Amino acid sequence: MFKALRRCLLLAPALLLPATVVQAEDPPLARAQNAVRVLREIMQAPDKAIPRDLLQNAKAIAVIPDMVKAGLIFGGRRGEGLISVKSPDGTWSNPSFITLTGGSVGFQAGVSSTDVVLVFRTQRGVDSIVDGKFTVGADAAAAAGPVGRTATAATDAQMKAEIYSYSRSRGLFAGVALDGSALRIDYDANAAVYGAGITPRRIFEGGVSNVPGAVVDFRDQLEEYTAR
Repeated sequence: MFKALRRCLLLAPALLLPATVVQAEDPPLARAQNAVRVLREIMQAPDKAIPRDLLQNAKAIAVIPDMVKAGLIFGGRRGEGLISVKSPDGTWSNPSFITLTGGSVGFQAGVSSTDVVLVFRTQRGVDSIVDGKFTVGADAAAAAGPVGRTATAATDAQMKAEIYSYSRSRGLFAGVALDGSALRIDYDANAAVYGAGITPRRIFEGGVSNVPGAVVDFRDQLEEYTAR
């Protein structure tokens, strides 16, 4: 038994390696294109989409395509995506690049890839993101969001949540648990796209220019899906 446990512990880093490799090879503009694809595919399923009225009232929306989760006793997850915040005039900001990382402990095995969408319902979570780091469940309560044409099917527990989480899973894990996961600004990706020294606040407040088309597409897609 002890030999089997030791073998599992030795193999765990190997199972987590693909997550690092996949994400490391995902350049910022490709990440933006994937985020646009994920948002479009989710919203094109009317009966299983994120309710539009929920999106219209969101303070920020994050999309993390192909978040990889791997585990063998000790598990981990990592994803890279984008987040836009709603401006005072009701329009969506240019997105900042982000990473989502976390870990878990338990008897589990396998690797899965999951598309994740986070809908922020309060300003508190947005303020934490602007400061550079946000922990799901600690800085704001999260719950699986309602699906369908409207948000009226939300339960009492969901209505108390400050973040609605949505996932589209492929692989050996059914769904995704995000409590304890850290959402961080990806300063390297922001520098590659917007230029060195550009802060998240400056991005969100419209202080950047020459924004690449793939990044503009993400912002425009949010505008389309939240138009009243």
